[in-house]
Amino acid sequence: MSPTRVGFIAVFVLMASLSFAQIDSVTIAAGTPEDKDLSAIGNENDTQKKISMYQDFLQKYASNKMAVAYANWQLAQAYQSDGETQKAFEAGDKALAISPRNLDILTSMATIAQQAKDNVHLFQYAVQGGDAYASIEKQPKPANVFDDQFKADMQGEMDRYKSAYTFLETSAFNVLSTESDPKARMGYVDKFFAVFPNSGLRDQVAAFAMDALSSMGDTKRVIAYGEKALATNPDNTSVLLVLGLTYVQTAEGAAKAIPYAQKTIAISKGDESGATTSNRVITGTAHCILGRAYALQGKTLPSISELKTATTMLKGEDEQQYAVAAYFLGWDYAKLNKVADAKAILTDAAAIPGSMQAPIKDLLTRVNSAKTAGGRAR
Repeated sequence: MSPTRVGFIAVFVLMASLSFAQIDSVTIAAGTPEDKDLSAIGNENDTQKKISMYQDFLQKYASNKMAVAYANWQLAQAYQSDGETQKAFEAGDKALAISPRNLDILTSMATIAQQAKDNVHLFQYAVQGGDAYASIEKQPKPANVFDDQFKADMQGEMDRYKSAYTFLETSAFNVLSTESDPKARMGYVDKFFAVFPNSGLRDQVAAFAMDALSSMGDTKRVIAYGEKALATNPDNTSVLLVLGLTYVQTAEGAAKAIPYAQKTIAISKGDESGATTSNRVITGTAHCILGRAYALQGKTLPSISELKTATTMLKGEDEQQYAVAAYFLGWDYAKLNKVADAKAILTDAAAIPGSMQAPIKDLLTRVNSAKTAGGRAR
């Protein structure tokens, strides 16, 4: 992002947009030696020459911290243009060491990290920027400033940097949402909530957190996150589903899983005409949870009814969720010795690659050998 210009080119001076502001911004009077040298560098089109000129500039004005910060910021962008991403990060970090609350620099560095697909650096710059933005509202009012003026100036500063904040918030969310390692994802989640506590993405982040915790086997934290998320938004179907899936893992939790699944069905309305694919999948998954819960309670016929609905809604919409529902429906059929029905649903689902394929094939083998799966459904 280009710096604020005064005259032909802005020379970097660290100052607040207001005398009491928390965000660092860039301005300098034109005509200084720094300004003239930066102007010459800016007119250079050859990237390698420009890099060399910035390096000379940094040596020449090493005692001027603000000039050093500005030059390193611009040098980072030059390095990125030349494909030297690591050097770009090093230069950008030097600029931020002098001007840590500069949202222009942080946004610029986050953009470089995004283009380099470097999620570690992207998240680092995003949360640093989010923290800087949050500091605007935390600043104390100077004694010599009227309340109305203070509020107006503070709001003006927040409005000025709102787009940068939104970009950084979304960038942080994208990093945690694409992180496959549950432990690493939770590290991102905890920092996200600390820096962006009022984010409009908090429901989605809570769902990602619960999924990660579920993968880690941390049931207590899954439930804690879920209940906290529902306190803010009781109609969050993603959270309702995760809680239902968490409770339905055990016979003891079956009764608790049922109301979450029922509420999900009522909210998502995926069984209504014109429902979106997403809502059909949500509703179908909720019916599957109900079916599994009823099976755990020994209510096989109600379980079959729910699971048949689930497989009908999920087939062709979400293969993995369909496979889950098909497995448990096959189990119910086998329990009632309805071998033909069990074979039909299990054979259909056995062709679907994924985590359920092996259990489905195993159950199908048992059904084919006429050893029906008696006892309680798993």
